[in-house]
Amino acid sequence: MNSLLPSRIWSERLPLVVSLFTVLWLGCGCKTARLSDPVAGAGYKPDNVYRILKQLPVSIRRVAVLPPTCDATQSDLVSGLDTLSSVITEELGKTKKFELVTVTPEQLRAWTGRTSWQAEETLPADLLQNLHEQLGCDAVLFSRLTQYRAYPPLAVGFSFKLAEVQQAELVWVVDEIFDASEPSVVNSARRYQLTREHLPSSLADSRSILNSPSGFGRYAANSVFQTLPAR
Repeated sequence: MNSLLPSRIWSERLPLVVSLFTVLWLGCGCKTARLSDPVAGAGYKPDNVYRILKQLPVSIRRVAVLPPTCDATQSDLVSGLDTLSSVITEELGKTKKFELVTVTPEQLRAWTGRTSWQAEETLPADLLQNLHEQLGCDAVLFSRLTQYRAYPPLAVGFSFKLAEVQQAELVWVVDEIFDASEPSVVNSARRYQLTREHLPSSLADSRSILNSPSGFGRYAANSVFQTLPAR
């Protein structure tokens, strides 16, 4: 009989041991979550930026946003442009630095015979003047999607150029690639997601942005537009 006592005692105490192990495991998990908190890691700041002035000229109050472009021979970029075109305008509008006027492909075709233009091309001589006269715009924004990877690790590349129409001078230029294979980009993207979720910490999961091409693209656009000259 005595030989069976240790086994009986162990079977009686097993649930308690399992419960204690579970508590310890959860405790370690919480610590791991805190250690991997993106707030604790270095973030990414766009640095391939050119600003002619620290502050936007008072004369720039209304900006014409041309249709975003990409290399039409690359299907991934074409797909990415479909996903992110509206994101660009929405995130730019959130800066509240100027009034936006969206130029449609049809308007461009009527003025120039083409539905899109890139800042690097030789522009029609009267394009900027038309934007000023027809839409009352003081500046024009050229947008180009340069990289797009819709599977993890996600990647988005943007090139933006803001040009003043009267003098045809560049005011702001940025060319950046946000690659989720870089830890600093991951940290910044997750921070951005945390500020948007507005959920209790027990429910928030900032890692979801790393699997959302549109969400990651929104973070990238928001980050780039933060480099605009101050108003």
